[in-house]
Amino acid sequence: MEPGHVAYGLRAQYGLLVAPETVVAWEIGELSPTSAELTALAGVLWCAPGELLAEPVTLREHRIARGLAPEELARRLGLEPNSYQKMEDSGRWKGNERQSAALATVLGLTLPQFVTATGKEGELADLLRSAVTTRWQAYLKPLSKLLPVPKEHLEGVLERLHGEYQSRMVATLSWGGGQGEAGSGDAGREFLAEIVDRFWAVARGAG
Repeated sequence: MEPGHVAYGLRAQYGLLVAPETVVAWEIGELSPTSAELTALAGVLWCAPGELLAEPVTLREHRIARGLAPEELARRLGLEPNSYQKMEDSGRWKGNERQSAALATVLGLTLPQFVTATGKEGELADLLRSAVTTRWQAYLKPLSKLLPVPKEHLEGVLERLHGEYQSRMVATLSWGGGQGEAGSGDAGREFLAEIVDRFWAVARGAG
């Protein structure tokens, strides 16, 4: 279908006034349709809304991919619709531990998807860096609030990451010579820069 045909279908079938140029912008990724526009677009193209999305990233995209209305998802999470909608619009999830676990279950989110969709990547990285460079036990509680993960599993992951970081620092310092301190700094910075990826690998038992 040409963009003009799609625009005509949106207007004739759903009463949406969308210009052909807007349809083109959707196709090339310059603009994103609203939830109503995406649902209508799927109707015009005879497909499910989720089929029009690339890999879902945001809460909104994951919700649409599951074919859920905001009100339905809010009900299943035990939230007021307005409260959920504000979180979806802002990209900042503020639900409690039970609601976070329900969100991951209802939307079928992996842990990395959950962290990205809820806008918590930066917070996770900061907590993990602090955990491996100081006492990891002090960060077990804030991390368990951030992630819908059993505390005992998280405990093992943090302990291992802390051990890896400390071992790397000690091993680098033991190389001796004038480059020991600089080398340890480089090794430490490299480990901390990749801490989130390493966290996922250890959490999956991949390394």
